[in-house]
Amino acid sequence: MDDIALAKLIVENVRSYGIIAFRRDGVITAWAAGAEAITGFSRDEALGMSVTALFTEADRAAGMSEAEIETALQVGRAEDSRWHLRRDGSLFWGNGVTIDLGRDGLLAKIFRDETPAKKAEEQRVLLLNELNHRVKNTLATVQSVADQVLRGAGVAREIRQSLTERLIALSRAHNVLVQENWAGADLRSLVCEVLGAYERQPSPLTLMGPTVRLHPSQAVSVSLVCHELATNAAKHGALSRQEGRVEVEWNLAHDGEGRRFLTLLWRERGGPAVSPPDREGFGTKLIRRAFADQKGGSARLVFEPDGLQCIVVLPLRDETSGEFGGDGVGGPAAPAPCDGAASA
Repeated sequence: MDDIALAKLIVENVRSYGIIAFRRDGVITAWAAGAEAITGFSRDEALGMSVTALFTEADRAAGMSEAEIETALQVGRAEDSRWHLRRDGSLFWGNGVTIDLGRDGLLAKIFRDETPAKKAEEQRVLLLNELNHRVKNTLATVQSVADQVLRGAGVAREIRQSLTERLIALSRAHNVLVQENWAGADLRSLVCEVLGAYERQPSPLTLMGPTVRLHPSQAVSVSLVCHELATNAAKHGALSRQEGRVEVEWNLAHDGEGRRFLTLLWRERGGPAVSPPDREGFGTKLIRRAFADQKGGSARLVFEPDGLQCIVVLPLRDETSGEFGGDGVGGPAAPAPCDGAASA
């Protein structure tokens, strides 16, 4: 069997891919069996037909077929993913590439029907949006009920406000997770979401560290810890003074078995003199216990005279499985405020 016969045999038997050829004017000159299986057009119907018949009315009006041909002729290939038309008028999500065959303006289009995957993705997005909406509503309801109950019980306004702020911190963590479709959260984005309210000019914030992805459950814990630290800094620490500064630095390490570990340092400078508190408040307890249930995890407060420090050590969970491990190694980044151009 010669090469041409072998190629023809392969093309005719690859039913999961549509393989067609057409001239630069769009007239179809070759139509493989896979294209018939996907589109419903037989070979006899397709030969001599314009390739634009596979494009929707909107795409035809916008000249998408001609633009695809022109791109392929100019640069050699044109990739696209879009809804296409079948013979019966139904739609399929076609992912493919048009290539210039280099023979008298002849082109080939190879495409695949990815409709099930596309619909599954749309359903996933729909469910995520519904989940996000419900979580937002739930947090708002909890906030309202808690405020009314505490107000009715005569609880001081400062305590009610503190609870409200913690619920808002949960909502901010949720915002970052929503932006990334609950696939995890970027640590720098999470910290900036919490600290953004404290930005000013010049910025009192400096963030430095490599790219670190957090599992959704850990993102919430990290967000709450940063909120407690920021709130304390604004009331009693470095952020309560114009000259005060907060530096947040972190690093990522892997052990011999590939498990990831995060070390994070929160350091305040330029604020009022610091001394250990007489008693442990709720915020301090939350920080200290936030990662206590994770083997090797800890958060430690150090009351240095020139500024509070918080040292966090956290074994990172894999974003998808929830198990400890994963790769997710990022390179170093220059120090930058939350509104800086440098990325973590």
